[in-house]
Amino acid sequence: MTTSNALPRGPAVYFDGASSARNDVTVEAGATGLRILAGGEASQNNAQDRVHDRVFDEWAYGDLRRMSAPEGVLRLGRRGETLLARLEIRDPNLAATIEDRAEALDRGGAAERRLRRKIVALSFAAAASLSLTAIFGLPALASRIIPLVPLAVEHRLGAAVDKNIHAALDTRHLGPAFACGAAPSETAGGVALGRLVAKLEAAAALPFPLHVEVVRRAEPNAMALPGGHIYVNDGLIGQAQTPDELAGVLAHEMGHVAHRDGTRTVLQTAGLSFLFGMMLGDFVGGGAVVIAARTVLKSSYSRRVEAAADAYSVDLMEKVGGDPHALGAVLARIVGDKDHGMKLLLDHPETKDRIAAIDAVAATGVTTPLLDAADWSALKQICSPLPAKPAGAAG
Repeated sequence: MTTSNALPRGPAVYFDGASSARNDVTVEAGATGLRILAGGEASQNNAQDRVHDRVFDEWAYGDLRRMSAPEGVLRLGRRGETLLARLEIRDPNLAATIEDRAEALDRGGAAERRLRRKIVALSFAAAASLSLTAIFGLPALASRIIPLVPLAVEHRLGAAVDKNIHAALDTRHLGPAFACGAAPSETAGGVALGRLVAKLEAAAALPFPLHVEVVRRAEPNAMALPGGHIYVNDGLIGQAQTPDELAGVLAHEMGHVAHRDGTRTVLQTAGLSFLFGMMLGDFVGGGAVVIAARTVLKSSYSRRVEAAADAYSVDLMEKVGGDPHALGAVLARIVGDKDHGMKLLLDHPETKDRIAAIDAVAATGVTTPLLDAADWSALKQICSPLPAKPAGAAG
């Protein structure tokens, strides 16, 4: 770098901010500011050209501000400038001179680095805040929002996820045969189930009708969807020894329906966007429905939620005159089953404690079975054996 009249000069690139044109210029570091002169390296190397230099602009040192730039580049803008005019200086000597004379300029990018560190710290804080909101805030928010969600919307949610759940449960791809009660040999069992459900519904007085479906799955389990759809596995009917034991499980699932536990779990898991979509009635898109269905299938309720559903079952069984201890009895039998006990324990934590709690609150006394012997026998056969597939058939 050469000097002219003792003023340091050097090449730079100048963008006027009004266009994307790149201008090769010479920058002269004067006593009070920078002069941006037309002409690049050739001009600044020839001191005689100085009288012919055209001045693009003059920037006072007090107006300079450092802009983000790659290593080895001093990129400058001007404070308060509406246009995005900037200078890019790669000459290290000229850059050092400017930094020395511009007292307000961030030397070495320290302020920018501090800003970057602050941005990173704020980003981590925001991520932590979102995580804490998801873990603690969203569940509380969902519980507060649930009473405001119209029952019709919840019913639509249940109907939307039902097809996905039905397909997910039908792992053997049985199609229409997956549901029990439609074949001529199963009709009596379907009628008996209807009688049992009707007794429970009349006592529960839920705000919408139940739809109880028995399906061909060996696990002794049942599941409630948002909006009143309940799936009962035929493995559960096989484990139940009395109609009241089956009724006790149905009453427990009705407790989840009455407490809107399925909808709350979907909101807690799927997040605020799904919640607002529900409120606006726009949640039946394919992706949202799949998320909701998976949430219902994988949900494992907390001990508090399960205890509330157990208490609901005991109370409802007492209202209909059934055995309030029956739920505890069938749970105890399933827990002791070597093939299916662990599955139920996974789905219903602290099962043995739940059984003790049921027995502690349930009243004692004479009860009458909720179905007679003929109806109970028919219900036990609601899932007749499927015909064997021909040899070599797929599936």
